[in-house]
Amino acid sequence: MLLDTYGPSPYLWAILAITASILFLSVTVKRHQAKAALTVPMSTVPPPAPGHVSVSKILIHPIKSCRGISVQSARYTPEGMENDRKWSIIDADKAAIITARDFSKMVLITPQIEMDGSSPHNGFLRVSFPKGSGCESFSIPLQPTDSILQSWRILRDVTIWPTHDKVDGYICESLSSDTPPPSSILSKYFGKPVHLIYKGPRPRSINPTTSFPDLKATAFYQDMYPLLVLSEESTSLLEHELRGYVGTQGIHERWKTDPVPIERFRPNIIFRGGGAFSEDQWEEISIGSEGAPPITLVSKCTRCLLPNVSPETGERDNAVPYKVLMKFRTGIDPTQKMKPCVGCNGVPASDGLVKVGDWVYVKKMIGVDGCH
Repeated sequence: MLLDTYGPSPYLWAILAITASILFLSVTVKRHQAKAALTVPMSTVPPPAPGHVSVSKILIHPIKSCRGISVQSARYTPEGMENDRKWSIIDADKAAIITARDFSKMVLITPQIEMDGSSPHNGFLRVSFPKGSGCESFSIPLQPTDSILQSWRILRDVTIWPTHDKVDGYICESLSSDTPPPSSILSKYFGKPVHLIYKGPRPRSINPTTSFPDLKATAFYQDMYPLLVLSEESTSLLEHELRGYVGTQGIHERWKTDPVPIERFRPNIIFRGGGAFSEDQWEEISIGSEGAPPITLVSKCTRCLLPNVSPETGERDNAVPYKVLMKFRTGIDPTQKMKPCVGCNGVPASDGLVKVGDWVYVKKMIGVDGCH
């Protein structure tokens, strides 16, 4: 027995001491493991020299989850690219934003920006539909005036993510009473009541990130962060990886030759010259000149199944590119290691202008200060 008339046996004290030591070491190791899991690794490669990386393409997506527009230049603010994701389509009954994750044929709806400096709202957003849809095109003000917005109904509790605060938006209306309202035309396309909404005045706060826990920023109807950057060489590497898996895991034979267009990933600013996924290593960049407003890359973009939707057909592939990305692009985001990452989320410090052909200046690498 471990107890006698004089109290606990020395053996009992020894066992208790050993047990306490083991528990202490276990807790300490787990704390270090948890801390290490949330640590963003320091860059191990030098920054690209000025004159090596340039902007090869700029994409604007006026209506969330609808077709993007390639432009030669675009202004940006701390909330994102001008006219990017300023509009969304919502379920009229649920007041919830619909994306191509829910309705893949959304990607075939084509917005077109028609600038008109003589117009009080600086032009129009023209929206057209695929042939055979039976839906007529319509136009709405590009930048609605205060008087127009006062005549539109505002919704103050629209769901973009069930776990996040509600967002606001104005239900868009036609400028002419002779034209059917956008909601009616879109409802026909979706086969249920929907509305087209324009972002309201209430700022929408976005989440801080592991690397930037004190981040204070706002956005429009983006999934979360103001803009997304991606290197075009990344899709070339993805295609190379893809060819090796054709015939496995439901990957069709057509992927022996079919390309994976970068538009599937819905980036805003596309780079050339840095190499595949070079932006993974960057923390702060400027575009156009070294003195241009800095853009901080606050996190990697974790991916869902949306890039499986073809922007040309609106069809969702059962495997590509998600299953291939799971082979070589996981373990990159420190808080979501099981999700594949493609591209980086950016937050501009102030207003700026980006043009196709602009040089990209990497001002800071991850964990390294003073890169020029």
